[in-house]
Amino acid sequence: MKAAPPDRELDVSNSTKPRTDLAPAGPAQTAAGSLRDALIGVWRAVACTETDVATGEVILPMGRRPQGLLLYSADGYMSAQMCAADRRHFAGGDLYRGAPEDYVAASVTYIAYSGPYYVDEARGLVEHEMEVSFFPNWKGQRQLRIVGLDGDQLVLTTARPTLFNGALKTASITWRRAPPNP
Repeated sequence: MKAAPPDRELDVSNSTKPRTDLAPAGPAQTAAGSLRDALIGVWRAVACTETDVATGEVILPMGRRPQGLLLYSADGYMSAQMCAADRRHFAGGDLYRGAPEDYVAASVTYIAYSGPYYVDEARGLVEHEMEVSFFPNWKGQRQLRIVGLDGDQLVLTTARPTLFNGALKTASITWRRAPPNP
């Protein structure tokens, strides 16, 4: 799998300011064999791990069988949604009138955001701009992902530690290309 070498210098700021060193993932960036072209399509979640930077402990926040879809469109937009496979239903069955514990359980087992994406072909990075996000704190952020791509398997790893469940962690999500929907 190809990934950025650990000694490679990265600008890993989660800035909301536009980056000028990343090419927009739009129609102008369609050279054959490009990373951008390889990303386009639909990917299904296979694994999600978080590694605590202080202790090295590896956690499976979405369980052993996460479910989710990652979409990269040819016109430069992306959408990521992932959840634990065993999410429980709201007791009352009403989206807007659930019990507080229903909302807590639902929110800690689900991640979703969408927006434009940008590819740095030379450094093997993709940047997700979070135009909308289930976690409101991410709205408007741009977050870098280190890309590992091997055939139909894609691994995206956070380029810098992020606060998850009270500790700084790096996250890595493995995706497998989805077959076409007939």
